[in-house]
Amino acid sequence: MTSRASTGLRYTALAALAPLLLGGCLAKTALDVATAPIKATSRAVDLATTSQSEADEKRGREIRRREEKLAKLDKRLRKQETKCLKGDDSACRESVETRRDIETLLPTVPLERDR
Repeated sequence: MTSRASTGLRYTALAALAPLLLGGCLAKTALDVATAPIKATSRAVDLATTSQSEADEKRGREIRRREEKLAKLDKRLRKQETKCLKGDDSACRESVETRRDIETLLPTVPLERDR
């Protein structure tokens, strides 16, 4: 059987070595606990805000969508005007409506400048 002295010595040695053995683990846990609110806040801010590049991409997609719609309306108008010149009265009325749609959409599409 072991004596009380040797058992006490083991506990003392274990208690002395515990901070060294668990120090890294405890320090990391303490750091994680301390930085968790900051990480959560920065993530929430990041999700709530739009970066400039994201805003530029979104604006570019919207402009391309309008340009595509304008091109379709222009194609439709040309077909309607061709039919109108051949005597189709309904095509003449439709071309007036299509021209109004183009005139409404045109100011929302930026003008490309020559470089």
